Amino acid sequence: MEAPDSARSPHLLLAYKSAAQHLLSKAGMRVLKLQRSASAAAKDKQRSSPLAQLAELVLQRKRRRRRLPLESAALAPKPRNCRRVVVLGAPRVGKTSLVRRFLREDFEERYEPTREDFHRKLYQIRGEAYQIDMLDPAGEREFPAKRRLTILTGDIFLVVLSLDDRGSFEEARALRSEISRAKSALLRCAADGARVPVVVCANKTDLPAEERAVSHDELLRAFGGKDTACALFETSAKDGGPSLERAFEALAARAGLPVETGPSRHRRVSLRSYRRLGGGGGGRSARKTEAHETPCGALHPLARRPSVSADLRLVLATQGKKRTSKTAKK
Repeated sequence: MEAPDSARSPHLLLAYKSAAQHLLSKAGMRVLKLQRSASAAAKDKQRSSPLAQLAELVLQRKRRRRRLPLESAALAPKPRNCRRVVVLGAPRVGKTSLVRRFLREDFEERYEPTREDFHRKLYQIRGEAYQIDMLDPAGEREFPAKRRLTILTGDIFLVVLSLDDRGSFEEARALRSEISRAKSALLRCAADGARVPVVVCANKTDLPAEERAVSHDELLRAFGGKDTACALFETSAKDGGPSLERAFEALAARAGLPVETGPSRHRRVSLRSYRRLGGGGGGRSARKTEAHETPCGALHPLARRPSVSADLRLVLATQGKKRTSKTAKK
């Protein structure tokens, strides 16, 4: 800073000099304070407990996830050897009881309306890992768009009707047509060209003959015939029996899964034991040998159905694959 011409005396010059030094010293003190506070914060962070450091890491991860846009999430394909079984049918036909039989649970006599059931079962069969997701979207009967999305994400369908309920028979026929139309639109082929794997269970054969409202011939005309993709079985979820076992075998065969996924063909283990058989820890080779020789299955206790957005991304990814394959063929 330069003093004006009228103020070039020594006293004024000294005053300018002292004022400049005072300003510089104040700025320096501020910088020094900032440096000291930053170093103190770093030391406090180093001295903080491991729990606090872990909490800070978790918060940092959450912040990073929030910054990621939705477009960056890749359309992840289904895991290898994974199938989704969608269970459809009218209310009170025994869908939940059939699913319980498949999961090797006891039969429950008491009826409770189902809103939605989702189960996941994991298998180790001949050294390979398999996964079956069973979805009973009972609450979607009043929401056609959501039910259509559920059908589009299904790999194989278990359609259930009750032999003492004529309305459930008509609904099962309508459901089979709806499955065929939805899958044909997804695969972009004619309605009769979509070979959708369907297993139909005409349930409650344990009831007296006089209570039967649907005849065997009607069942054959509706669900039999030359369509090898559809299998028909008359079953009893209450009594079990060979017919129900054959229905589960057909479910596995049409889903491209080993017959050992049937409830009587594998050893049921806990999820912890299943993970141990998969390797890790001591005795790794012995456990893998045991898993290879003895088929086993474990029910995942905390499995949840994927969100609607995840199902929608899966359908869009499937459509993209079909378009790519058709373009490649041309």
